[in-house]
Amino acid sequence: MKEKPPSYETEALRRFEEVLRGRRTIDQYLHTKVPERLVLEAIETAIWAPNHHVTEPWHFYLLGPKTIERCLDLNEQLVTAKRGPEVGAFKRRAWSEKPGWLVVTCRTSDDALRQQEDYGACCAAVQNFALYLWKAGVGTKWTTGDITRDARFAEILGIDFAEEFVVGLVWYGYPKLTPTQQRKGLDDVLDRLP
Repeated sequence: MKEKPPSYETEALRRFEEVLRGRRTIDQYLHTKVPERLVLEAIETAIWAPNHHVTEPWHFYLLGPKTIERCLDLNEQLVTAKRGPEVGAFKRRAWSEKPGWLVVTCRTSDDALRQQEDYGACCAAVQNFALYLWKAGVGTKWTTGDITRDARFAEILGIDFAEEFVVGLVWYGYPKLTPTQQRKGLDDVLDRLP
């Protein structure tokens, strides 16, 4: 008797597809606090990202009010120096409305290939985090702006850039507005090779 391949036409798979296709970067959030337990569950899920040789190169920093205030100060200084005090003050107001703050770092390596693989793993972990929260109705925005590369940011976090670097600052909260978006079609991104 010949075995039949498993069917991929399942409702669970379609619901998963909806989560993947539906996730959006969220810029504006409601003032409703996200339960910390949900965020911790999202981090616990994030670390199941694929990582070569099971290096588990990531680390997560959940920022509290005092640390966020220091980040707001630093970012205002950076933006003011680059674009002027009005833009610096605007950015501070906009950033102060982000309800949840998480920083994800990657352990550094002297081996360039391992560093590349570890960075890819950390990016997959950030995506896992974002998708888990999205399924729970919580949006995210992953940013890698100037602040994430500034030595003063490392000082605020209490990290050493020689040991780990910032993969991203991830804001999270309940979306006030969910934007629409499109992607290129399959024919634009796929080549079939013999």
